[in-house]
Amino acid sequence: MRTITLINGDGIGPEISQSVVNIIEKSGLEINWDVQTAGSDVIETEGTPLPQRVTDSIKKNKIALKAPVTTPIGKGFRSVNVQLRKTLDLYANLRPCKNLPSIKTRYDNVDLVIVRENTEDLYAGIEEQIDQNTAHSIKIITRQASERICRFAFEYAVKNGRKEVCAVSKANIMKLSDGLFLESYRNIAKEYPQIKPKEILVDNLCMQLVQNPEKFDVLVLPNLYGDIVSDLAAGLIGGLGVAQGANIGKDYAVFEPVHGSAPDIKGQNKANPTALLLSAIEMLKYIGENSYAKKIENALYKTLSQGYKTADLGGDLSTTEFSAKIIRNL
Repeated sequence: MRTITLINGDGIGPEISQSVVNIIEKSGLEINWDVQTAGSDVIETEGTPLPQRVTDSIKKNKIALKAPVTTPIGKGFRSVNVQLRKTLDLYANLRPCKNLPSIKTRYDNVDLVIVRENTEDLYAGIEEQIDQNTAHSIKIITRQASERICRFAFEYAVKNGRKEVCAVSKANIMKLSDGLFLESYRNIAKEYPQIKPKEILVDNLCMQLVQNPEKFDVLVLPNLYGDIVSDLAAGLIGGLGVAQGANIGKDYAVFEPVHGSAPDIKGQNKANPTALLLSAIEMLKYIGENSYAKKIENALYKTLSQGYKTADLGGDLSTTEFSAKIIRNL
């Protein structure tokens, strides 16, 4: 039986975590969950939202499923997510974006994957105050990080039957930094002749995504553009409530929904577990449990097709009621 770290988060985290654990259990797959608490609920007792025991657990088990965690404002490190990415070198942020049944959006044929570099760019956080009227932020782009994220994108395309990997940049203006990213992409693309290469400027991409999102397959982007475009893409399929995500490195992988901890509805049995469930399905694919992943995915799709939804998607089911419908459809 495989042991996987479960960070059950805070806010709505414990509720949606329990739903997803129940669904996976009812699918017949046996997992030993190493449950770790994190976030605002543990600050008072342990002095930090991310205790060392959490990262130790992930290092031991290699794989984690993570519910949303609140980052305190005004103290501590910038973000629990950022800290995990840095500590575990989770250099690839993976965001599949695909239309789900019975969720009304402006588009019906979105099926793209965003691969975002996770470790550098402006998000490296290297800033300085020059004087009271001027601040500098340093944009870091390296060949090593650019090549490994591009290789990750091409490998993902090969393994998942994708046909095209499109590099997104602003290399016409930032000729050195984005130019280096694009040069790295071109070098890696030569190693994968079976995958069609494509290049686009980030502003043009945003325009085309809201006109014809079906034109895109796999997108690979530096950190800042990837952050912005991935939220745009989530809007194409129904919002953050159905947006899955993963942070993957050479040795470890953490799967998590894109949305936050929604403390305003904590404990009210209203939260939508779909994004965390989709993240768990991606996790099962990652560890080779493809049959169980497909079984759970089919049950989720059938449940949505039958019109069963939580309130955020226009339905009237509670968290537990929605989860029960999925379990019935297993």
